Amino acid sequence: QVQLVESGGGLVQAGGSLRLSCAAPGRTFSVYTVGWFRQAPGKEREFVAGVRWSGGSTYYADSAKCRFTIARDNVKNTVTLQMNSLMVEDTTVYYCAAELTTSRIGMSPLDYTYWGQGTQVTVST
Repeated sequence: QVQLVESGGGLVQAGGSLRLSCAAPGRTFSVYTVGWFRQAPGKEREFVAGVRWSGGSTYYADSAKCRFTIARDNVKNTVTLQMNSLMVEDTTVYYCAAELTTSRIGMSPLDYTYWGQGTQVTVST
C-alpha cells in the first residue's frame, strides 16, 4: 500500500499562484507515474497533469497547459504542481495519484491505484 499526502492547497485571489505538493512517506517515487487530478462536486474526476518519474516526461490537460507545471523533486521525493494565473474555475479539490510506471501517462482515474485524500483549492474574485 502506498500512502500519498497532498499539501499546499488554500485560498488565493484570481490571477494568483499556489504550489501543491505530493509526498509518499516511506516510499520512493522512482518507479511510479504520478498524476494530479481534480474533482468538483457532482462532476467526474478529471486529469490535470502527470509525470513519469523515470525519464521525467510530462503531460498536461488542455486546461492546465501554459499555466500549470508538474515537476519531480528527487531530493525531497515529492511531486509538485505549480499553478499560476489561477482562475475561479480552478476552484475544487485536487488529488495526487500514483501508479507503478507504465509506458504512458494515464489520463483516466482508472489508470491509478493509489490516491491521496485531496487538498482544497479556492480561487476568489
